[in-house]
Amino acid sequence: MSDPQLPPAALYIAGAWHTADETFPVHNPADGTLLAELPVARPEDLDHALAATAAGFVTWRRTQPWERSRVLRRIADGIRAQAERFALIMTLDQGKPLAQSMGEVLACADQFDWYADEARRVYGRTVEGRDAGTRIFVRREPVGPVAAFATWNFPALLGVRKIAPALAAGCSVVLMAPAEAPLCSLLVAELAHEAGLPAGVLNVVSGDGPMISRHLIGSDVIRKVSLTGSVPVGAELLRLAADGIKSVSMELGGHAPVLVFADADAERAGRMCARTKFRNAGQVCISPSRFLVHEDVAEAFTEAFVAQTREIRLGDGRDPATDMGPLTTARRLAGVHALVEDAVACGATVLTGGGPAGLPDGHFYLPTVLSGVRDDMKVMVEEPFGPVAPISTFRTFEEAVARANATPFGLAGFVFTEDLTTAFRASEELETGMVGVNEMTIATAEAPFGGVKQSGFGREGGTEGVQDYTVAKYVNLRLRSA
Repeated sequence: MSDPQLPPAALYIAGAWHTADETFPVHNPADGTLLAELPVARPEDLDHALAATAAGFVTWRRTQPWERSRVLRRIADGIRAQAERFALIMTLDQGKPLAQSMGEVLACADQFDWYADEARRVYGRTVEGRDAGTRIFVRREPVGPVAAFATWNFPALLGVRKIAPALAAGCSVVLMAPAEAPLCSLLVAELAHEAGLPAGVLNVVSGDGPMISRHLIGSDVIRKVSLTGSVPVGAELLRLAADGIKSVSMELGGHAPVLVFADADAERAGRMCARTKFRNAGQVCISPSRFLVHEDVAEAFTEAFVAQTREIRLGDGRDPATDMGPLTTARRLAGVHALVEDAVACGATVLTGGGPAGLPDGHFYLPTVLSGVRDDMKVMVEEPFGPVAPISTFRTFEEAVARANATPFGLAGFVFTEDLTTAFRASEELETGMVGVNEMTIATAEAPFGGVKQSGFGREGGTEGVQDYTVAKYVNLRLRSA
């Protein structure tokens, strides 16, 4: 398989590509090969990007929604036309298998398609006032230039989830590409440029994350901050945004519970959970990461889960036979192994996996299943963000829900049951922003994605996604006397 044409290794500002004196390397996490040297943005580059974003907002907010819709649709079409190239770049950049990369690429196109429609449906409303001589109406207007920050586990989609609704609403965006996997952000910019997005409406910068965050969020140009990242990073960006009283959306960490009730099809649930758990090597914010199984079906569930896990083939994501690629960074590999070692030291049993894969190159970790875990073990408290599945048992509905909610996270939860009452009760009582019932594919363009508690606030996807990039303007108009 030949290497694809990479996007320009440059900053994308004001519709043009710009280099810088200092660069940082981008490596393939599967074998460590050098892919590109990307520029480290200087403060003057960021000032240039901010000025471009401000000018782009003036242009874009005045562009009619139907025209904005057409541009978004062209971006979606361009992504689909370049899907094979895009997917291969993503696999080189981040490590996930090609099939999963292709799924993410097509999901990016879906986001632009969905928000191409939503751009034409940003509705206001009229209000019946108390004074017969006045008319009250409410407009939805774009909030303003957006500083967007997305992490590396879905290196294209997480940025696109911010870009597409912001553009639909009439906002301009400056995106910081994730340093661990930045090439996909640049490719999105390339395709948006080719689709005719006006200069300055989308800008992409790279380099020193803390410096870029402080510089962008500290600017009076930026009116909204949107982040997908960890809870500590979210807290830091909230503090920065608070100084300027800026609107904020945050999609932060998760530690998704899976409740498997006694009436569930335990074998089917076990296989489905294993396939989902190890997607993207477990580096998914809504990855199922705490498996709470009713004691009556725990044996059947665990056997099916372990059997499915042992079929997973590790390798370079470019190999079509690969089911799971490497962890994206060496730091993630060390963090995952530390959680497993702690669990074993505290009495957990390794049913399969349990350590680094021992391959000659790359950050590969064996898909790992643990039993005999307790809720006070680190693996049940800290977000694993890796290929580790801890399984424990419960006896009652109340116990399962209480344990599932005993965490500061509240992004997603999953329920397996054949009883409608149990399904409704569990989905209502779980303290999460999203719940999948007998279903684990819950992230779609047409539905709102986001969490509660320390997992953040605001929503990406659905009608709610575009609303997060608008503000309500109330107008009270007095009529001329007849």
